Amino acid sequence: MWKGILLVLTGAISFGILSTIVKLGYHEGFTLGELCSIQAGFGMLALWGIHLLSGRTTYGLKNKDVRTCFILGSSTGLVSITYYQSVQYIPASIAIILLMQFTWMSMLAEWLIYKKRPSAIQWVAVAFILTGTLLAGGVFNSSGLNLDWRGIGFGVLAAIFYTTFIVVSGRVGQSLTPVLKSAWIVTGAFLLITLIFPPTYLWNGRLTAPPLWLWGLPLATFGTVLPPFLFSKGMPQTGVALGAILSAAELPVATIAATIVLHEQVTPLQIAGVLIILSAIVAANLKKRKAALAKSEVLNP
Repeated sequence: MWKGILLVLTGAISFGILSTIVKLGYHEGFTLGELCSIQAGFGMLALWGIHLLSGRTTYGLKNKDVRTCFILGSSTGLVSITYYQSVQYIPASIAIILLMQFTWMSMLAEWLIYKKRPSAIQWVAVAFILTGTLLAGGVFNSSGLNLDWRGIGFGVLAAIFYTTFIVVSGRVGQSLTPVLKSAWIVTGAFLLITLIFPPTYLWNGRLTAPPLWLWGLPLATFGTVLPPFLFSKGMPQTGVALGAILSAAELPVATIAATIVLHEQVTPLQIAGVLIILSAIVAANLKKRKAALAKSEVLNP
């Protein structure tokens, strides 16, 4: 259990520092297309390399799973594009809050698509998450944050695309190992990003001067390689409900990183909003965890 907790927490921390790395990349003069492309490209190479070195056989793979994961990669590619575009217009600490709206969007999506009706505690959690978002977004600050609506729009789009990935990914690619599944997903993401942003850095000298590859390494490591691997290893040990609570750590991590590294101003009201969002996520998933434990005790007295 404790090993699983450590793995999931590390994965959440990895995701949490991404927005700060991207913001620093913008300050160095790199573009949205360059950062998205180099992350997906390096991540794809790393995941395929890990798969080949693992020596795992491809026997028993279903072509349908491969195709579905490859197509699913387009949603992760769109998450990167819209989320990093949002970071370009608004503070990183606000962009991550908008992305976290996937927590209630995925609940509604499962209700509409799979007829999985939310519980009362989940509805209460949604209300608290939305309230916390308004506080964390600085809506009630006396001075106001004067946020760019383009950043808000791209942040909401990122949450929608991430919701698509969350709802679908758990139901596809069952015949694939976690690494191979991630490799196909990231390959699909890289193809989509390449179609939108051709990798001109490969021939115009931007890859090495200025050294774009130096930014590709941390982006791929913390955004593409480590989180899927750590979550796939840790989630079975913690359970989905506890894993969801732990993965919410990316929100305070992103806020703290933006405050310390980027010197973004975070007011007490915004901190209160972040705490309300975290509390709502924890409360909703604790309820699911208790229900799962009760069911397990009934089936295995």
